Amino acid sequence: MTAELVRGQNHPLTEARPEVRVTAARPVAVGVVLTDEQGRLAGVEGVLLPGGPAGPPGVGLPGRAAGGEHRVTVEPAALPETVHRVGIVLALPAGARFGGGPAPFTAVVADGSSGPPLVSYTITGLDSECAVVALELYRRQGAWKVRAVGQGYAAGLAALLTDHGLPSAEAQRLAAVAAVAVVAEQNGDRPLPPPSAAGTPAAGTPSAAGASAAAGASSAAGTSAAGASSAAGTLSSGAPASAAGASPSRTPASAAGTPAAGTPAFGTAASGTAASGAPAAAGPPAVGTPAGATAQSHGGPAVPAPTASAGVTAPGAPEGSAARGTSGGAPGGATAPEGAHAAPGGAHTTGGAAPMAASGAPGLPPLDAPGAPGAPSAPSGGTSGAPPGGASGRTEPSGTHTAPGSVPATAGASRIDYRHPRRERASSAQGHDQAQDRTRTRGEDGAEQPPAPVAGDAAGWSMEERLYNQVWGMFEDLARAVAAYRGAVEFADNRRDQEIDAVLGDYRARADGTVDRARREAKARREELVGRAQQVLDQQLAQLRAESEVVEPALPPAYARWESPVWRSYRAPEEQPLALRLGDLSLPESGALRIPLLLRLPLERGLWIDSGAGGGAGGLLATPEERRRLALDMAVALATRLLAAHPPGAFTVHVIDAAGAGARALTPLARAGVLAEPPSVGPAAVSGLLTRLAGHVDLVQMAVRAGAAESLPPGTDLSQRLLIVHDFPHAFDDRAVTALRYLADEGPRAGVHLLMVADREDAAGFGALLDPLWRSLLRLTPVPEDHLADPWVSHAWTYQPSLPPGNGATLEGVLARVAAARRG
Repeated sequence: MTAELVRGQNHPLTEARPEVRVTAARPVAVGVVLTDEQGRLAGVEGVLLPGGPAGPPGVGLPGRAAGGEHRVTVEPAALPETVHRVGIVLALPAGARFGGGPAPFTAVVADGSSGPPLVSYTITGLDSECAVVALELYRRQGAWKVRAVGQGYAAGLAALLTDHGLPSAEAQRLAAVAAVAVVAEQNGDRPLPPPSAAGTPAAGTPSAAGASAAAGASSAAGTSAAGASSAAGTLSSGAPASAAGASPSRTPASAAGTPAAGTPAFGTAASGTAASGAPAAAGPPAVGTPAGATAQSHGGPAVPAPTASAGVTAPGAPEGSAARGTSGGAPGGATAPEGAHAAPGGAHTTGGAAPMAASGAPGLPPLDAPGAPGAPSAPSGGTSGAPPGGASGRTEPSGTHTAPGSVPATAGASRIDYRHPRRERASSAQGHDQAQDRTRTRGEDGAEQPPAPVAGDAAGWSMEERLYNQVWGMFEDLARAVAAYRGAVEFADNRRDQEIDAVLGDYRARADGTVDRARREAKARREELVGRAQQVLDQQLAQLRAESEVVEPALPPAYARWESPVWRSYRAPEEQPLALRLGDLSLPESGALRIPLLLRLPLERGLWIDSGAGGGAGGLLATPEERRRLALDMAVALATRLLAAHPPGAFTVHVIDAAGAGARALTPLARAGVLAEPPSVGPAAVSGLLTRLAGHVDLVQMAVRAGAAESLPPGTDLSQRLLIVHDFPHAFDDRAVTALRYLADEGPRAGVHLLMVADREDAAGFGALLDPLWRSLLRLTPVPEDHLADPWVSHAWTYQPSLPPGNGATLEGVLARVAAARRG
């Protein structure tokens, strides 16, 4: 089954010779950067580009496959010991950008395989970037993993290579090599000669041969420190752009490594003047990033923050979470000052970008020229420099807004769908019975309204998979909408402060009342911007609430709330579901809107219900005794949900109640007869159960590693197992603690999962010995608490536990049906 990654997600890489395949709708150079643990290049030998010299052993660029896919072969075992990261790089020529067309698609497949990919990643959320690190294969503790990065650079390939530690001259030379490769691909994949020593394409290459045809093309007159030159000279408030740090330095055009005229430059900002002296073709302004701005990858080196792009960008985040940039300048119709943009996470930055000139390379049409296929058209009445479309990154006409999931029509250009790929409507080719056209309605003012939401409005081969993808899409939409709103508020606050500071700096304004008047005007403008952002957020929340009202009743038992009617007609399933609902998530701005928290099955890590005092408001209101009781009730509810989600006999539950304090809460499980054995009470019973489960894990792992799963002893129970541990660390000696840690680390691979109900303070006597145990478990709380973060912008989400109604009738009814199904 293909693991479909989103930005920041990772996946284990078990293939000895994986092959990365890249599909793009336009000519693109696909290369590789080989870096150390800190993400730094040792030299030019760590960069592989089409038409360039061969790299070290273990990686190669065999060319394009029969279907037009770019291919990169990797053999991790053959790579030099100094290589810890293998980055797959995509680059476009200067003047082109990824945001003007369909999103590139990447896949990791077994070497030579024609079957489904092991991992896939659609690089969504790009805007003004013309170079991007798509995927990263990295080594962690001796094992290799693949991470969906999606880190973009508006300044091009040269900026990307410089950011990874390559000198500027070498970066410019390699960018020129990649530019020649793109031209060759556009002209029919003609063989590429090696680059000349000067760093410019050799004579006879498509770039050099067509130099005479490049009149009117933009020449690389220099590279700005941030990768883009300032287009807007002043802020709308009248303050100079340079006051906000928007005066990038430039490199002289005669610097070594500058590509020859007519060659698309991958690391240079267009000077705005064509090679022939004619003005360069005006394109959409590129969203700039101030020099020195960095965003920290998850566990990696500091890298320049990506430009404010459509949607939300997230650097690599493994199992945890990492920041992801947002287009937080002015969501929807909110007007931002000219030249002002929002950095990832909503941080305000200033500095626009000069209009990028169209590429003049032979055979390479200007992809960003107005009216070109896939080029976005300017919004009527829009404000220059404002990020397009707010949360979703869509360009909208002035005065109109687009709710999540809708795509506005743009005059003179085809529609571009910036939605998450898993939120695409089901197509008839997939045989979905809900693949029907939904007409848009118009409101009283004649404005086009978003379509009515439909349950299952996402990609997938089954209704369950489509609902899962739809819930995930709602989660992303809410994260992006709130990130855009918060970015707009921060931008408005920063602009108000800048305007007031500018007036206070003039001593003449203090005597005539100008300061007070300027302060009032600045506050009024701030309130106007925040009001517009709030209006857009309200529209997006209303759309998400309408979608939630349609989706919630359609959710199957594994995804549904305990109050859902589906539990009253519950029947044992025939196969394991995709995921399980652990509770709900919300944000302060979302009001009553809650998004289901779905966890994929089978569980890849244990769960920990923290019965100690938490930092949330709910934890402060609950007494320690009440919190412990709620924690065990929550554990029983989760165990019941897991039993109900699996086919009869495919899931068993074991319980450790060391002191016997949880007998009352565990009564529903014991009375229904769904426990594999009575709860273990006392040191001897605890040690015996842990020893048996550890032995089972050893046996299964040895059989799997030897490829002899069929040789397991007759009668071996291969069902998934859940071990509920209550009253930890009571009755646990050092040997039992060691066995528990072993089950937490190795158990999930053998189908043994932990559900800890414990207060970390109770185990403080073990010191740092248990720190790896707590870190390996997913922490949940029996009361609402904002301790979970998303992998895109690291919002602090409030987790609401999923508990059955107070009378317990629903829980006992489900357990009775589970027990009846197990008896046959």
